[in-house]
Amino acid sequence: MKRSKSFIAVRAIACCAMLAAISIVMARLLSFSTPDGVRWSLDKFPLFLAGMLFGPVMGALTGFTADFLGSLMQYGFNPLLCLPAILYGLFGGVFSQYLRRKFTALRLGVSYLFPIVLGSILYQSYMLAYLYFDGGLMEGLAYYLGTRTVQFSIMLVAEAAIIYTLMKLQVFTRLGLWDKRGNEQ
Repeated sequence: MKRSKSFIAVRAIACCAMLAAISIVMARLLSFSTPDGVRWSLDKFPLFLAGMLFGPVMGALTGFTADFLGSLMQYGFNPLLCLPAILYGLFGGVFSQYLRRKFTALRLGVSYLFPIVLGSILYQSYMLAYLYFDGGLMEGLAYYLGTRTVQFSIMLVAEAAIIYTLMKLQVFTRLGLWDKRGNEQ
């Protein structure tokens, strides 16, 4: 059955809105913080999925939307801290064709590593040290790099395992959102 372009666009927007909502719920309601200020949550994989399923632009917009709305609900929006969420969706789309050719756990892990290292570890560690650390920029950067590297190393495995499981169960294939040739319907 051939579907119109407007149907495809509406379905993509609706799915990305749902993935943004899932990310917000996971970040704000199903997360926990440690006394040293590290927040543990599984909130980035829906953003990566949005990029994987609908391309880098839709993924980046989903990441921005989730970060913008989620931060307004909790502590207020800071545009300097929204880049990592955008990168998850962007890199999901950039690596989409790479993952469609042959979907393996290793390929997924490598693809997921880029937004974690560039956005969550390097960029956000610097921004957090610059904005919030009272002991000097270099000390704050060393602190955040250390804690966030451990945190996101664990999150990489957990979130990639969730995506891998969903893909192996063919959830998105059955919904008509994923096929190996890259022809979204």
